[in-house]
Amino acid sequence: MVLGRTDSAASVVKKLTIDILLQEAAKFAKAESKYDEPSLYGVTDGKAIGTYLEHKFTSFLAENYDYIQGNSAMGIDLPGVNVDIKVTKSSQPQSSCPFKTASQKVYGLGYGLLVFVYEKYDDSSNRTGRLNMIHTIFVCKERTADYQTTRGILGILSRGGNSEDLVGFIEERNLPLDEIGANQLAERILQEPPIQGYLTMSNALQWRLQYGRAIENAGVLEGLLRVK
Repeated sequence: MVLGRTDSAASVVKKLTIDILLQEAAKFAKAESKYDEPSLYGVTDGKAIGTYLEHKFTSFLAENYDYIQGNSAMGIDLPGVNVDIKVTKSSQPQSSCPFKTASQKVYGLGYGLLVFVYEKYDDSSNRTGRLNMIHTIFVCKERTADYQTTRGILGILSRGGNSEDLVGFIEERNLPLDEIGANQLAERILQEPPIQGYLTMSNALQWRLQYGRAIENAGVLEGLLRVK
C-alpha cells in the first residue's frame, strides 16, 4: 500500500528518499520535543510510546510524500527506502528486531535504522507528556552488524586466519549455528569479509539491539549519521 495525500495535491507529492527522510526526521524531532501530548501523560510503557511516535512520524511523512507502508511480512516500517524506525529511551537505548539468520550478526540486518532516542517528561499541572528527542541518528545498513563480532573477525583476517580460526571464533561467540552452518559462514567470510558494525546484538528469539556505541559515533564515522 502506498501512502500519501489524497487531495488534488497528490499529483505533486514527492517520492520519499533516504535524504528526504533524514531531513524530515530532523524537523519532526525538533517539533516533537516541544509538543505536549495528553495521551502520553503517565505512560511508562516503552512499546506504547514507540508505537505512538512511529505512527505519528509516518503520518507526518504521508502529508507530503508517497511511500510504501510496511507490514509484518516486510518486517520494516519503510520498505521503499529499506529503513526501519526505532524509538528508545535515553536511559537504556535498545530495542528488538526480527531474527532472520545468524549471519546478520556478521553482515548486518540488511536495512538501515532511523533511531529516535527520547527523554520523557510529565507535566502534572497540565496532565501532558512530552518526548524530548535528545538524539536522532541513522545507521546505514552496512553498519548494522554486531560490533564485537565483526571486530573479532576482521582481526582474525588481518592476522592471516583461516576457516578453522573463524569457526572457532564463531563457536566462542555462540552464534546460533550448527557445525555445518558455522563452516559455511566461515567460508563466506573468507570470500566476502564483513564491514565493521556498530550495534550490539544479543542472541534471542529476536535480536536485542543496543545503540550506545552507534549514538557515540554518530556524525563521526562513515555510515553513522547524526540527524539531530
